[in-house]
This record gives sequence, structure tokens and C-alpha cells, in this order.
Amino acid sequence: MSDSSFLEQIRAQGSMIMGFAPHSRAIGMQMVSVEPDVAILMVPYAPELVGNPDTGVVHGGVITSLLDNASGLSVGCHTGERKGMATLDLRIDYMRPATPGENVYARAECYKVTNNIAFVRGIACHSKDGELQLADPIASCVATFMITGGPIPDINTMIALAAAGERPAESAGG
Repeated sequence: MSDSSFLEQIRAQGSMIMGFAPHSRAIGMQMVSVEPDVAILMVPYAPELVGNPDTGVVHGGVITSLLDNASGLSVGCHTGERKGMATLDLRIDYMRPATPGENVYARAECYKVTNNIAFVRGIACHSKDGELQLADPIASCVATFMITGGPIPDINTMIALAAAGERPAESAGG
């Protein structure tokens, strides 16, 4: 599948893809955009995601999940196909608290893929007037992913398998 047709498929099925993983669905994660090598995801501010009720700041685990998911999706944007993968390493530097009441965005870029390993860097930030505030990050990350297998089924097939209580063989380990 070509990069452009793969990206079109991801764009068309973004809400299904984000809703497929229970944790992503639970925190309201949404796909904002995908481009070659880049994925942008967002978690809307919600009181149940707050880590400290005294400050109203979103819990760091939400930001970790957001960066991990954006990073993994960016690998697919880079390779142009859905492949099984597992997070090998995810280093996050928290630079400041998220602003209470504001949505949190993650922009991740896959910049290198070898036969088995993908390398990604990302930023978590807020948006102002529709522009990501990359120069004022909440957190930054670097990540590596192991490519665990060949192409995995499209999202509709995965949803049908999940409904039947099954998992695709290629991604069972990842």
C-alpha cells in the first residue's frame, strides 16, 4: 500500500482506530491529523483525568499514554503500513504542568526505521488559535519501537476479531 493511500485509510478510520484500544477510548484520545512520518493526537481536558484536584492539572500518565500512542502511530505513518509493534523504550522529560482546563496535544515524528526498530521523537503541548505551541512544551519524548511482525489486518477486521474475542496472529505478541 502506498503512503498516501495508507494515510487516507488512517484519516478515514481515525475515530475507530482511537476507540479500538480501551485505554485510549477511556481517556477520550482523538486523532487530529496524520502526515508522512507524523501523527498528532489530542486528549480533551476532563476532570476525571486530573492527577491533583488542588491544581486541576492532568495526570502525567495521560500525557505518557498520549505520547506513546502518537509515537506508535507515527511509525505507521512512516512505513505506510500497519505492522505489529511494541514500545521498547519511552523516555519522557516533563518540562511544566499542563494548563488546567486546556486540551493536551501530542505531535510525534518517526525519523528512522531499520528492519526491526523504529525511532521517534515527540512533544506534548497545548494549542492556541489552532496552532500547536511546540515552543512551549509540556513534555518531550524519544521512543524506540520493535517491529514485531508483518502487516496486520485493517481496523475493520481487527474490530470484528475483537468482537469475537480473538486477536490477529501477527500482533498477538505485541
